[in-house]
Amino acid sequence: MRSLRARRPLFSLSLAVATACIAFTSAPVAQADDNDAAAAEKYVALGDSYATGPGTGEYDDPDDACRRGPATYPRLWAQQHASYSFVEASCSGATTAELTAQQVPQLTADTTLATVQVGGNDVGFVEVLKNCILTLDDKDCLAGVDAAKAAATTSLPGALADTYAAVRAKAPNAEVVVVGYPRLYTIGGSCGVLGLSDAERAALNSAADTLDGVLAEQAQKAGFTFLDPRAAFDPHSICSDGDTWVTSLEWDALNESYHPNKAGHRDGYLPLLNAITG
Repeated sequence: MRSLRARRPLFSLSLAVATACIAFTSAPVAQADDNDAAAAEKYVALGDSYATGPGTGEYDDPDDACRRGPATYPRLWAQQHASYSFVEASCSGATTAELTAQQVPQLTADTTLATVQVGGNDVGFVEVLKNCILTLDDKDCLAGVDAAKAAATTSLPGALADTYAAVRAKAPNAEVVVVGYPRLYTIGGSCGVLGLSDAERAALNSAADTLDGVLAEQAQKAGFTFLDPRAAFDPHSICSDGDTWVTSLEWDALNESYHPNKAGHRDGYLPLLNAITG
C-alpha cells in the first residue's frame, strides 16, 4: 500500500482544511493500489489431457487438438480466485519434453502459482490402455503395464527433474503443485465380468501407483508440493458403487475414455488443490 508523506505544519485554517480534503480524497487511490497488488497474482496451468477437457464432454473448440474445456480443475480454481490472472498452457497429449518446450515459456517471473500435471504420456500410458482394451489375453495387457512401469522408474525421473528445473527457472517465486493421477478401477466392484479382467484392472491401478510414486519423489526433490488424488478418487473409480469420477471405456471416443469427468474435476481435483493453495 502506498503511504502519504507527512506534510509540514500548516499555519492557516484554510490550508489545514485543504490538506484534510486532499488526505480524504487520496484514500480511494490507496485502496486501488491494494486491488492492483491483488490482481498481480498469476496462476499458470501446465499439463496434459488430465488437466484439459477430455472426459468432461465440453470443449472450447472440439477441433482444437489441445481439447481444452470449461469444466476442468484449473478453470474452476481460476474462477474461484478472481484476484489471479490465469494462463492455461495445458494441452492434451503433452509429454515432459513438449511441456518444457511449449508450455513452460508461458511462465513469467511474476507467476505466483503453477500446477504441473505430466508424465503419463512419457511412459505410453494411453497406448497401454488401448492395448489392454483391444487384446483378449491378459498377458498382453500385463506385459504392456510392466513396460510402462519400467519406463516410469528409469527414464521418467530424469525427464521430470529437467522439466521441474525449467519451471523453477521461469517462475522462481511461484508455489508449484505437481498433480498426480488417480487409480482407475475398483477391484471386484460392480463391473462384474464385463470389460477388462480384475487382473488387468489391478495392473492398471499399479501403473498409476508407480507413476504417482515417481511424481511425488521428484516433486519433493524440486521443492514442489505433490497433490495425490488417489484416496479421494478411489471411492469414485470405475466399477465403484459411488458416483464415478473417471470416464469408462467409450468405444466411439477412445481419446475421452479414462479421464476425469466433470465431477472428477469439480469434486475431486478442485477441493484437493484448494486445500493446498487456500
